[in-house]
Amino acid sequence: MKLAQTIIAGELKIFEKRFQEAVKSQVPMLDRITSFIVKRKGKQLRPMFVLLSARLCGNITDSTYRAASLVELLHTATLVHDDVVDESMERRGFFSTYALWKAKVSVLIGDYLLAKGLLLSLDNNDFRILQLLSDAVRRMSEGELLQIEKSRSLNLDEGIYFDIISNKTASLLASSCAAGAFSAQNDEKQASMLKDFGEKVGIAFQIKDDLFDYGSEDIGKPTGNDIKEKKLTLPLIYSLNQADKATRRRLVNIIKNDHKTPEQVRQVIDFVVQTGGIRYATDKMIQYRDEALSILHEFPETDSRLALEELVRFTTDRKY
Repeated sequence: MKLAQTIIAGELKIFEKRFQEAVKSQVPMLDRITSFIVKRKGKQLRPMFVLLSARLCGNITDSTYRAASLVELLHTATLVHDDVVDESMERRGFFSTYALWKAKVSVLIGDYLLAKGLLLSLDNNDFRILQLLSDAVRRMSEGELLQIEKSRSLNLDEGIYFDIISNKTASLLASSCAAGAFSAQNDEKQASMLKDFGEKVGIAFQIKDDLFDYGSEDIGKPTGNDIKEKKLTLPLIYSLNQADKATRRRLVNIIKNDHKTPEQVRQVIDFVVQTGGIRYATDKMIQYRDEALSILHEFPETDSRLALEELVRFTTDRKY
């Protein structure tokens, strides 16, 4: 990500300042909690995609900075709510908001961040950008609920899997790229191209996360966390669909009833590795990465395009 961080270093500083201003409130408790959240921010990939998409299509504008702030507000709100849903005590190696302030406060904080994002756009008449990102929030909710529904029945349909990750993971990145592009010149064609680009990058990103669960020489020891949570990821879906009925029935029984037992989870992981699930998922990830890059190559070669290419490759080459 070095090129991206270098060419928009100044813009990222402006974004960070505006984002901090966007989360301020008149309630001391709110300010303490949002300050805690801001200090533990992640890699800021989505704001970087917003800024670089705008730069690719024209110029970074005030609307671009608001779009980047809205994306980060929405993303942060979903993470706070996710920790409540998952009863997660950690986020990025620190105590989560849920761990420190419990469910009621965490839900209200997520709602507050969502409302601040909506107002940031509405107060500045960024209606098209708000529409793009509101659609992403709708899709994220639908994807999460679809995953819950299908995990109960252990549906092994690869098409359903891609529906889930397109909505749950890829939609926000897709809308981030579209919003960045639109903020530069109000060009719907460019926004549509960058939305397709972001969708493919987001799908590749999620498949990479799936692969982390199984480990490799590059990634390290497998965790089996997705199996323990009965999440049907692409390597597992592929391998189960290759198995004979008896083997599939045995493994599905482990996932349903013995998914907390390390020895049984290890059996599932070994089966996925032996039946080519890792290779299949890796090939799919590379396919989506290359499709994203082909969209980028329809734009002139500039430092913004090169930086976006670097970010795309980071999503598939990252070690964490």
